[in-house]
Amino acid sequence: MLSYSSCRLCPRQCGVDRTAGQLGYCRMPARLSAARAMVHYWEEPVISGSFGSGAVFFSGCTLGCAFCQNEPISHGGLGKEITADRLREIFETLIDDGCQNINLVTPTQFLPTIIEALEPKLPVPVVYNCGGYERVEILRELEGKVDVYLPDYKYADAALAGKLSAAPNYPEIARAAILEMLRQTGPCEIVDGELRRGTLVRHLVLPGYVENSLAAVEWLAEVAVKHGAMVSIMGQYVPMPGLQPPLDRHVTEEEYAAVLSWAQLCGLRDGFFQDLESASTTYIPDFSLQGL
Repeated sequence: MLSYSSCRLCPRQCGVDRTAGQLGYCRMPARLSAARAMVHYWEEPVISGSFGSGAVFFSGCTLGCAFCQNEPISHGGLGKEITADRLREIFETLIDDGCQNINLVTPTQFLPTIIEALEPKLPVPVVYNCGGYERVEILRELEGKVDVYLPDYKYADAALAGKLSAAPNYPEIARAAILEMLRQTGPCEIVDGELRRGTLVRHLVLPGYVENSLAAVEWLAEVAVKHGAMVSIMGQYVPMPGLQPPLDRHVTEEEYAAVLSWAQLCGLRDGFFQDLESASTTYIPDFSLQGL
């Protein structure tokens, strides 16, 4: 099932033969491409730990959000072609540098190659860091290979998902994916402040779309948390050039406070909540191909 020919790795199921040079929605060939490998300290504390997360940022994306902060690599084509053997060497170098996990950032479009690089099992947890738009059938192929799932739950509003990510089926797809992730990992296991196993779901508050966030938080509280998930509510939205209102501005204090208040009313007291000071380009990695 994990194949570049007749590619159906993501919910778009383009069916193109990437081995023959055909390109689907992600615009990526069958050869893995990455834009940066680094010791990453800007994830949630249980992911970054004391010595950093070993993050590898892969090129391409299966969503294509209008507000993407990583546009140069998600759809700009930036990246360096590397083999499965070289990817394995990168993982091992990051571990030697003290990283407490290997963090696969936006990996879906290159899973056949990544799976090859993950064998044999690494001595640290593997984190699957994704947008939440994942096929349950593909996730089942990862069971036993991924220790921590770090998905987004971007939209509870199907119309908004269609408008901003061309994925009106996002809410149903993401909910099913998150439940599958939780089935695999069970409740979160934190040892010495590090998430060793479990599912941590992120939600980014968008300016002007508080109702979407309220609905997303409600589902997370009523369903995901009760199945053992942790939740991270993020206020780090940074407007990129050329966006139309309301995405052309930062989230206001009133908007973010409304979401956090609703989270508390829904019973979300244990988790992660950002300060709005995190809404800065300072925290966007420099995709310089360094570490590859």
